[in-house]
Amino acid sequence: MQADKTQITRLLKTARGQIDGILKMVEDDRYCMDISNQLMSTEAIIRKTNKEILRAHMKGCIADALAENKGDEKIDELVELIDKFAK
Repeated sequence: MQADKTQITRLLKTARGQIDGILKMVEDDRYCMDISNQLMSTEAIIRKTNKEILRAHMKGCIADALAENKGDEKIDELVELIDKFAK
């Protein structure tokens, strides 16, 4: 992985902590809007984490592959990933 592992780990641990908190909120029968707000906050952290991983992949793995004249495979891989979740 090309991304900063410390940053990625911190973000994922934050998301995990939020999920634990959300589970507690559900168990405690908290207000729906409060739970939803926390869910959206967690989703934002997950999106940010993925964005950082993809950014590092493009700057590292794809850039290296392009320099070695093997970029098409890496680009196709990225397009497949985008297509998979864009549906």
